[in-house]
Amino acid sequence: MATYTVEFVGTGETIEVSEKRTVLSRCIEEGIAQEYSCRVGMCLACSAEILEGEVTQPAARGLTDEESERFALTCMARPQSDLKLDRGKYPPSITVDENATHTVSRSAGDD
Repeated sequence: MATYTVEFVGTGETIEVSEKRTVLSRCIEEGIAQEYSCRVGMCLACSAEILEGEVTQPAARGLTDEESERFALTCMARPQSDLKLDRGKYPPSITVDENATHTVSRSAGDD
């Protein structure tokens, strides 16, 4: 079983994640403050931009196919290589309410 290094840019935080585990599960174990809500790949609260590396996330239903190449839903994402992630970065198909810290909603016309 392969284990990969996941680095969160700009935070100095790095964790080791098995290819069989999700990034979010390891964040929780390590006490890293990664946002999340639904834990089933729908709400997008745990989104992170993939700056380097690859993940598998077949159950990440909240992302389009194109978005899943550039963004990881840490609740679903399992590393396939060492990763550099930028947490709190959201795919272009959603908007973030700047007045709320945990609200993520779909843009109009994405139904």
